Amino acid sequence: MINILICDDQSITRDGLTMLLELEQDVKVVACATNGTEAVRLAAQLRPDLVLMDLKMPGLHGVEATRQICQRQPELKVLVLTTYDDDQWVVEAIRAGANGYLLKDTPREDLIKAVRGTVAGKTYVDPAVAGKLFAQMNQPAARTSSLLEKLSERERAILRYIVNGLSNTQIAEQMRLSDGTVRNYVSTILAKLDVSDRTQAAVLALQSGITR
Repeated sequence: MINILICDDQSITRDGLTMLLELEQDVKVVACATNGTEAVRLAAQLRPDLVLMDLKMPGLHGVEATRQICQRQPELKVLVLTTYDDDQWVVEAIRAGANGYLLKDTPREDLIKAVRGTVAGKTYVDPAVAGKLFAQMNQPAARTSSLLEKLSERERAILRYIVNGLSNTQIAEQMRLSDGTVRNYVSTILAKLDVSDRTQAAVLALQSGITR
């Protein structure tokens, strides 16, 4: 069962998402928060698998709530679901630790796929904002290339799998390695690229021209 915390200041959105998500037998909405402060508190209290996070809300906005949740509960996944495709919102949400960024007009089937995939360790970025994200990430091309040069061939291969959204277990199966070995490689890749999570690593890889 995938336990989800919804954070959105509009009751009609919270109710609608709850109804749509709970049509799936393996999905349960454990709580709804109306602002970032409530989301941080409920995430710590209930320890869901995923937070569906809006951005612009009264009080503590979604970017800061995401940052606090990811710092306190790094194992918890945060999937942004918002109407805002402004460049800075996109970039700041990913930098705060969000595992993906979707717009609210995302079709239901794509939302469900993103929910399941995010919990499994994949990264989802709405095509409408992907270009802005890659263009705005504050990494000059030369420095990006320099960082990627630090990676071994095997680390580059694993990074390509990360770009494709594969989990550690799936990468291990593809490369015939143990889960622990892949986990160690991923940690080394993040350290070499000077990023905090897989999403940022994938952004750098795409920005540098690493193909899927």
